[in-house]
Amino acid sequence: MPVQAGLTPMMTAGEVNELLKSVYPQLNDKFPFYETVDVFPGGCTVRLNADERHLRPGGTVSGPSLFTLADIGGYVCVLSHAGPDALSVTTNLNINFVRKAEAGPIDGHCRILKLGRALMVFEIDIVAGPDGQTVAHATGTYSIPPKRVGQV
Repeated sequence: MPVQAGLTPMMTAGEVNELLKSVYPQLNDKFPFYETVDVFPGGCTVRLNADERHLRPGGTVSGPSLFTLADIGGYVCVLSHAGPDALSVTTNLNINFVRKAEAGPIDGHCRILKLGRALMVFEIDIVAGPDGQTVAHATGTYSIPPKRVGQV
C-alpha cells in the first residue's frame, strides 16, 4: 500500500526506545514487553513480547495487551515522524480482533495514512504466530501539539 509522500523519520528505532524509557517508564517497568523494532519512511514496526502476564483464560493474549500495542505503534509513528514531543496524544483508536494470539512475539506493522500539522492518522496490522497471520487490525488518530517558541 502506498504511504503519504515525503515522510522521513526524524528518529531511529533505538532513539525512540530510549525516549520511551525516559518519558513513559511505566510502559515496560521491569520487563521489555513493548519495543520499537524498526522505523522507516511512513511507518514503523513495534513488538509485544507476550508472556503469561498478557494472557487471559484460555491462553489467548488479552485484548488490552493488543490494544496497547496498536496505540504504541501510533505513538512511535508520531514521535519518529512529527518529532519527539512526548505530549502527542491519542484522540481515536478503533480495533478489530481477527483471531487468537498466543504468547510469543507479536508484531505491529504501522503505516501513516496522513500526517498533518495537528493530526496524524495511521493504521496497524498486528500479526503473530509462525505464519504471521493478522490477529488484529486498528486505525487511529494522534493529536500533535503545536510547536512551541524556539522548537524546530
